[in-house]
Amino acid sequence: MLSPNLYPTMNHQKPFVQLLFLSLVTVLFSLASCQQEGSSNATKVQATSDQKATIPPKTDTDTMAKKPIPTPKIELDSSITLDYIMGKFDPARHKDFSKIEPRHASRTGMYLRNDAYAAFKEMYLAAKEEGIKLAILSATRNFASQKRIWEAKWNGNRLLDGGINAREAIPDPKARGLKILEWSSMPGSSRHHWGTDIDINALNNSYFTKGKGLEEYKWLQANAARFGFCQTYSPKGKERPYGYNEEKWHWSFLPYAKRLSDQAQLRLKDEMIKGFDGSEVASEIGIVKKYVLGINTACL
Repeated sequence: MLSPNLYPTMNHQKPFVQLLFLSLVTVLFSLASCQQEGSSNATKVQATSDQKATIPPKTDTDTMAKKPIPTPKIELDSSITLDYIMGKFDPARHKDFSKIEPRHASRTGMYLRNDAYAAFKEMYLAAKEEGIKLAILSATRNFASQKRIWEAKWNGNRLLDGGINAREAIPDPKARGLKILEWSSMPGSSRHHWGTDIDINALNNSYFTKGKGLEEYKWLQANAARFGFCQTYSPKGKERPYGYNEEKWHWSFLPYAKRLSDQAQLRLKDEMIKGFDGSEVASEIGIVKKYVLGINTACL
């Protein structure tokens, strides 16, 4: 049995022991909580890492797909004048033009740009080796030449297809202009002004649908691009909704014609198309956009 005088000592120590016990429990609980939180954080990090791994990184292709492709800017070419674009010169006196030799043409007295003519001569020889004969029916026509053709049709002195007298049959100016524009250009807006464009072998589409004409057309389709030529007036449709009718015979020498098309787009305006009977409807029709530039997209 313990001595009574020991109890005060034990009673005095009891609060201390309890405090020590509580402190130990608190420390153990804190350690357990930290371990659990660390494990939770590790799980979160792993989950986030796994989630990121499933998201493919952005590629240059994705970025490019969102950016619109810029349209190439057309620069002013000071070496090309508006008078040239509109055919206001004499090809017989122009240093860049040559007279077409009789063996390459259906008639004498026609002119073509030197570069375009050199390319045609190469194409002519290549076709000849395969039994195909090419002949130029029409080449450079300046403003004055085109004016004679246009006004003869406008005033009824030259009948349209089907024997139509445009002046008598189509009194409305815009409608008359549109009818003539099916096959003929307004002066100042024709590609034949440029010395880059030629009409080959026939002036009707039916010729090129059978027999010798079909062989010639297939050869041109397969080979003309090698020499720089493009069929300017393709069939009208979704890609070419307006402009002249299809012309299987009309081919353009693109290395220079493309430069002229660009300059026409940049500088030629409807109101500049004037100086002949019927010119008042040029702006109403939209001659530059719909006819000068309304061509086979492969030739632009």
